[in-house]
This record gives sequence, C-alpha cells and structure tokens, in this order.
Amino acid sequence: MQADEPVTILTVAREAGVSKTTASDALRGSGRVSERTRETVVAVAERLGYVPNGSARHLRKASTGTIGLHVPEVLTRSSYYMSFVFGVVEQAARHDYDVTLITSGQRRARPPRVDGLVLGDPLGGDPVVESLMATGLPAVSCERFPGARQADGVVWSEHAVMLARLLGHLRSAGAARPGLIVAGDESDWAASVHRGYQEWCAGQGIVPLVRRVSFDATGDEVRAAARALLGADGGDGAPGTAGDASSAGRALAAAGDASGTAGGGGPMDALVCAPAGAATEVAPLLREAGASVLLASCVDSAATRMADPPITAIDLRPREAGASCAELLFELLSGAAQPGTERVHPIELEIRASTTPRPEEAGARPGHAR
Repeated sequence: MQADEPVTILTVAREAGVSKTTASDALRGSGRVSERTRETVVAVAERLGYVPNGSARHLRKASTGTIGLHVPEVLTRSSYYMSFVFGVVEQAARHDYDVTLITSGQRRARPPRVDGLVLGDPLGGDPVVESLMATGLPAVSCERFPGARQADGVVWSEHAVMLARLLGHLRSAGAARPGLIVAGDESDWAASVHRGYQEWCAGQGIVPLVRRVSFDATGDEVRAAARALLGADGGDGAPGTAGDASSAGRALAAAGDASGTAGGGGPMDALVCAPAGAATEVAPLLREAGASVLLASCVDSAATRMADPPITAIDLRPREAGASCAELLFELLSGAAQPGTERVHPIELEIRASTTPRPEEAGARPGHAR
C-alpha cells in the first residue's frame, strides 16, 4: 500500500485477505463471519487507521446522518442550555451523527434536513416549535410541550417534587414564608415549579408570595421582582417602594401575584429563584438591604456553587438530560422505542451555606429552629 493511499474498506479487505463484503460484515458485526475472521479484520482496520465512511453508510440507510436540536433563542446564553447542547452532541457522536442547531429566531420555508429532532424545553406559542412538530419528523422533547401536540418521546423531571423538598428544607431551617421568582407558564418546567410552589403553600397554610418575570428577564427585572417581594407585607401584599419606581418594577407589580392575608402571611424570609442566574443576581441586593433571607435557586451552575456564600440549588444535570433526549431519539429512529415513550430524568438537591443562617440570624428569626 502506498503511503498516501486512502484507507478504504477495500484496503482493509485486501490486507486481511477477505472479500469486501466479509470485511464490511465483520466491522459492522453482521453477516455470517467467524469470530476469528472478525477479530482479524478488526485488528487490520485498527492498524491501518480505517475510518468508516459515515456519509455512504447513512446514504445506504436513506439517512441524513444529522439530527436537529432546538433550544429557545433567548436561552442560548444560559450555561444550563450550553451543557444540555453538549450532552446532545456527545451522544449523537456516539451514533456517528452530526447535530444541527435550530433556534426560535430561525424561520424556514422547508423542513430541516435531519432525521429527527430534540426540543430543549420548548415554549408554548413558539411558532418555530409548532412548525418543527408539524413536519412529522420523530421528535423528543426535554419536558412536555405546553400545547395540543406532543413529541414522540419525552424526557422529564419531577420538578414539583424536588421543589417541595427544597421548600421543606427551608422550613426546617426556620423560614416561615418563602417567596418565589418564576418565569411564565410558557415552559412546562416553569409551570411545574410554579404549581409545586402553590401546592406546597396550600398544604402548609402559607399565603403564596410570587413574582413572575419574562423568560429573557434581565438582571434589573429579577432584582425589581426581589425588591417587590421584600416589600410585600402580611396585610395586602403590596410591593414596597424601594426599587419599584422603574418601569420594570411597575410592570412586575402590576403583573405579579404577591399577596397575603392574616394567617400564613408575614414578611418573606426565604427566596427561591427559578430562572437560571436569578439567584446570583439577587444575592448582592439581599446583602445590601441587610435582609436576613435564605436564598436558593431552581437551577444549579458554576455561579451558584462559587457564590459567597454558595447558593443552595437544584441540580438539573443538563448534560445528562441532553444525552438522554438524544438517546431516546435514536431509539425511536431504530425502532427500539415506540412513540409515546416517556422517561424520568433524575435531578438532585444540593444544600449549601445560603440556606444555613448564621447563629446571630437564627436567634433573631422568630420561630427559627436553631
């Protein structure tokens, strides 16, 4: 073999002393090939550095060799979604597939040239998601799609259950009235968090204290929501004046549902931030206000782990979630899984110092369990 000769299946067959068909069957693990011949062919292929022609293989299977990955455009800057994307890409590579990224800002007249789709946390009312699901391509969504149509496969997590566990931890740490900052119900994830919070409050006899922000909320919006919750008293829940002079603060005050009545009311003494990055935006504000408020996040990240103090958070394990979605899609494509398959993706609660009050704070907090 010449030094510059490309290594093909014919090269491997010639070096192994077998036919092209036998060499191909041996490398694919198919056909009637003895184990000894298979081992010989594999050893020759490894020695020569043979790389299968993925394009040719996908062509024979009437496949594009590519899957599409859609994530909401406003969230592509999130570290959660970056990890999710890496999980999908890594799993696709194991199947010798490429990944085409599709965002909500991309309108196209024709369906994407892909074999199937992974939809990362699809938002209800997103026209691109609607059009993708109408293509008939096999699709797997991370969380359910808040619309009439559902993907062929769903990977979802028990967010309401985990939030209840987080709220129970805050209660055991002495918090009598936790508040919540959450995005709208366009996302199944956000809707699950909001629903879980409302149900937990009802079970505890606590009046909910909630502020909603947009999915692409800026730091200013999140801080305005936190100020409104800090200012909500136990009577009518009206937002306080600090920080609410801005248009963002007024909009949040009008759209939010912070409320309180006698019994189960009172000032907020713990804050759960659902949107990714919101807790780290709020932490400096709480320090500046001198508020003795426990702080937690519904999305873990490097920022929450490295904060001072580190912030208690729910680890959504996004890389594993992306890999799980991609794997389910490949199982649907191969027929190993049937349409309608749902799988639960496990998530974890990471308790850190932000929900462990200092001794002087514990003594000052009414009803705090020391």
